[in-house]
Amino acid sequence: MTKRVRPISPSHSAGRLSWVWQASAPLRSRLGLAALLLAAGACNYEKVPKQPTIEEAPRLASTVHMGDPTAAAQLVSGFHDIEGGSWRWTQKQFTVTLRPPAQAARQGAVLELHLTVPEASIEALKSLTLTASVGGSTLAPETYRRAGAYTYRRDVDASLISGDAVRIDFQLDKAVAPGASDLRELGIVVESVGLVAK
Repeated sequence: MTKRVRPISPSHSAGRLSWVWQASAPLRSRLGLAALLLAAGACNYEKVPKQPTIEEAPRLASTVHMGDPTAAAQLVSGFHDIEGGSWRWTQKQFTVTLRPPAQAARQGAVLELHLTVPEASIEALKSLTLTASVGGSTLAPETYRRAGAYTYRRDVDASLISGDAVRIDFQLDKAVAPGASDLRELGIVVESVGLVAK
């Protein structure tokens, strides 16, 4: 037979009126268990996906397009800001790091620099000679005496390519010095530079 819960007389505690209900021990036990089960059912546990603790560095590109802001980390030095959404002026010396294409360590690769020699540069300098070096080895230079678009293309021997990154240093024999109209040293305009498979 279940015992009924019966109220006992009200008592004052700390100046406030409270009703104390007394129940039998078995009933208190069942009520406590029910409350515990209800509380457990109300808890929603959400699994948090595991996040990597170390951020991986982005993979180097074999070809860098000057209009791509995400590739800026590969432009080591000597490049000015993006202009026209697709190209950058260089300084007299400029350097880029590229990922070699597959099999380049055995077959070598081809360096391609897509550039423009502006009319203003030819007017001021008459000619420009561009040289590149890879792994301390100098590639054949090229001289430009007319304004226009060009591709500086040179074979890179497999012995000069190792690892996941290849540093390429470019140098011009001269550049337009900073002036009143432009405070930058200006070499050539570059649209892209890359190492492509042979």
